[in-house]
Amino acid sequence: MNEIKVASRQGVKFAVFNPVGYPPKVAKKQAAARLGSLDGRTIYLVDCRFDDSIELLKQVQAWFAEHMPSVATKMVSLSNMYQKDDPKLWEEIKANGDAAIFGVGHCSTCAPAVATHAITVDTKYGVPTVAIHTHIFDKVVRSVTKMGGLPELPCVFVPQPVMGKSAAELKAYIDGNNPNTGRPVMQEVVEGLTKGLAGDMAVGVDRSTPRMVDPDTEENLHELFLNNNWTDKLPIVLPTEERVAAMLAGTSRKPDEVVGRMQPTHNRGRWEYTVEKVAVNAVMAGARPEYFPVILALAASEVSARGSTSSSSAAMVVVNGPIRHEIEMNCGIGAMGPYNHANATIGRAYGLLSQNGQGGSVVGETYMGSQGHNMAYNSCTFAENEERSPWAPLHVQKGFKLEDSTVSVFWGMRSSSFCLGLRETHWKDHVRDMLTGIDPNLPPCFVLDPITARQFVGRGGFDTKEKLIRWAWENAQMKAGVYWDLQLVQNYIYPRATFGEEPFASKLKAKPDELINTFVEDEINVVVVGGETNGYWSIQGTRYNKTISIDEWR
Repeated sequence: MNEIKVASRQGVKFAVFNPVGYPPKVAKKQAAARLGSLDGRTIYLVDCRFDDSIELLKQVQAWFAEHMPSVATKMVSLSNMYQKDDPKLWEEIKANGDAAIFGVGHCSTCAPAVATHAITVDTKYGVPTVAIHTHIFDKVVRSVTKMGGLPELPCVFVPQPVMGKSAAELKAYIDGNNPNTGRPVMQEVVEGLTKGLAGDMAVGVDRSTPRMVDPDTEENLHELFLNNNWTDKLPIVLPTEERVAAMLAGTSRKPDEVVGRMQPTHNRGRWEYTVEKVAVNAVMAGARPEYFPVILALAASEVSARGSTSSSSAAMVVVNGPIRHEIEMNCGIGAMGPYNHANATIGRAYGLLSQNGQGGSVVGETYMGSQGHNMAYNSCTFAENEERSPWAPLHVQKGFKLEDSTVSVFWGMRSSSFCLGLRETHWKDHVRDMLTGIDPNLPPCFVLDPITARQFVGRGGFDTKEKLIRWAWENAQMKAGVYWDLQLVQNYIYPRATFGEEPFASKLKAKPDELINTFVEDEINVVVVGGETNGYWSIQGTRYNKTISIDEWR
C-alpha cells in the first residue's frame, strides 16, 4: 500500500492496524450457594492487611454484634501480604465458617487481590463471600471479577479513604450508604451472603481482537485512536501496512510469534501480544526499524510500563552493549532527557505496547495512579555510559558478556534524592541522609554521572560497584520503631516478616531504638550515565526486575 501522500481532506482512506493485544481465556466459575439466612451462622471477617483494613472490619463486627447478635464473627488476617494466596486459612474458613467477608480493597493492587481471594473461597471452597472495597475502585474491581470468571461476585463499596480514619468515621461508613448505589452498606453485605446472585452472568471476553481497523481518513483515524485510549494523548504515527512491514524488517522473528503477556495489575488477567502487535505500537511511537530488537526485548520482559499502582510510579530502562552505538542512543549529556530520538521513541514504544498489549491503561479503570508520573511518557529510557564508567557495566553484573546487547527493566520509580558530587569531609553523612529519603519498600539505585562515580572510587575506595553497594547497605539504617511505623513497610514488608521471611523476620525482633538495615543488599544497584558537565547525581527508589537479551530479537 502506498504511503500517505494525498491530503486527507480529499477523502482518501487508509488501512491501519489495531494496536490492542488479545485478552486471556476466561473460564466461567460457579459461585457457592447463598445461605438464605445468617441466623446462627459463623462469618469470617478476613483482613487482607492493607492500610487499616482491619479497623473497618472491626466496625463490621460491631454492627453484627448490635444488629444480628445470633451471628458469630471471627476476625482473621492473611498470613502474608495481600497479594499472597492463603490456602491454610481458606481451609479453616471452609471447615469452621459459613460465610466470609473480605476487605478492604482500597488501592489499585489490593482491590484486585481482595476480589480474587473472595472468588477463590467462593468458587473453590464453596463458601459464600462478599468483598468490601472503597468506591473509587469500582471499575477496577468489576474488571477483575469479570476476568476472574465470576462477574456476579457481591462487592460492596464504602467511601475512600479508609486509612487514618477514626473509629467513629469508619462506623459511619458501615452505617451509611454505598456511594455507588445509594443503598445501605450492611444491607448489601447481608444480601450478598443470603440472596441468590444475578444468575449465570456471561463473562463475555472476546478473544478476537481485530487485526485492522476500518479504513478511514487520516483525521478520523487519529481521532479514533485518541478516543479509544490507544495513545498516550500525544500525536502518533498511524500504523499503516507499509510502515508496519518496514518495522517488521528490523527482526528475523515471524509476525505472528507471541512475544509475551502483560497485565496492568495483579489478578486482572495477562493479555497476549505478537511481534506484529509490538511493531504496530513501535510505529505509533515514531521508532525506527533498527530500534525494533530493543523494543521487542522490552516486550518480552512482560513487565508493564503502565502499571496501575496508585503510587504513580514509572519504569526505568537501561540499555547496555554494542547496540547503544549501533542505533546512536545517548548515554552522555542529556541522556535521561528528551534529546535523543532512539532513547525517546524506544521508551515511548515501551509505554504504548504496554498499555495496548495489556488491554488498556484507562484512568479510573486500569490506571489508578493518584498523581500520575511524568516519567511514564518514555519510561526514563537511556543507555549506560560504559566507556566513562570506572566499573563493570550493569549487564555484566547481571551475568551477560561485555559484547552482549541487553536491556534492563526497573519497576516502581517514584522516590528520589539528589546531590552534587561528594564533599571531602562529610560525604558519608550526606549519602546516608539521601538514602533515608528513599521509600524503604523500593531499593535504591545510584544513578551517577561519571564524575561522581570516580569520586566514589577516590573518596570511598569503591573500585567495584559491589563495594559501593555493600557500603550503602551497611549505612542505610534507621531505628526499628521508626522503620516498622512507615505505612509502606506495614503494607508490604511487615506481613512478610510475620510469615517468617528473612531478612525481615529478624528485623522484627529488634528493639524500637535499635538500628536496622533499611534495604536488602542484593537489591541495591548502580548505573553510570551522563556527560560530565558536572557531578550531579541521584539515588532513585526503583526495583530491578530483569535483564533481557536484545541480540535474541534481532
